Amino acid sequence: MLELEKYSASGNDFLITHIPPSNFDLALFARKVCDRHQGIGADGLVILYPHEKYAYQWRFYNSDGSLASMCGNASRCVGLYAFLHSLAPQKHQFLSGAGMIEVEILSTQAPYRVLSHLGTYQLFALNQDNGWDFFNTGVPHLVRFVKTLEEFQIFSIESMKDMRLQYDANVNIVCKTQEGYRIKTYERGVEDITLACGTGMASVVASLKERGELEGDEVILIPPSDELIKFRIQEKNISFEGEVKRIAKCQIDLSFLGASE
Repeated sequence: MLELEKYSASGNDFLITHIPPSNFDLALFARKVCDRHQGIGADGLVILYPHEKYAYQWRFYNSDGSLASMCGNASRCVGLYAFLHSLAPQKHQFLSGAGMIEVEILSTQAPYRVLSHLGTYQLFALNQDNGWDFFNTGVPHLVRFVKTLEEFQIFSIESMKDMRLQYDANVNIVCKTQEGYRIKTYERGVEDITLACGTGMASVVASLKERGELEGDEVILIPPSDELIKFRIQEKNISFEGEVKRIAKCQIDLSFLGASE
């Protein structure tokens, strides 16, 4: 048997382990276990490995088996997993494909809350192709603001997919409301709109900063999961915090790994 644990942050769910299967294609493994009909189901698989300088390093697989350098909500889930498994202290740093990430477990008992420092962002372009902003917040993101909730709701997934394919980037649609900024993200590797995307929300904060529309250093974002998530920005350094749920321990029958797709 192979054991994985399932965690969720803001509706993004992940399978995590620090004891990966041996002699098996990990991209294929990710596709199998992340399948919501014939596997366990998740947005991604994260495997932790030892590291000399940091508490650990990760390898992040999207649900389609592709590798991703960074995932904001996964960083919070992984931070909690590592702490609960005594792999890292309450506040620690780990190495992602996008560089060093610092996380802090704010609440060590359920309901767990985790703070993640995502680091700095990179600006590629503002207001191109009829209003799109383009950033890298660990992975590339396009951001577009719309003026009304009606525009937000009717902006089609097909249009988001077209932009994702054109730029090989994640795509975010945003609308300002009284409660905060509503956001929906079409994520590459999942190839659908997810319940939340940490780096996508970070790209919205970066866009507001670069446009000069950010009031103060905090902003509330509301993904499709309807959780109100607080982001902070100091100069170009972005951090965010929120609840992380430890959902289940899952044992994988080894015969499942040998089954044909």
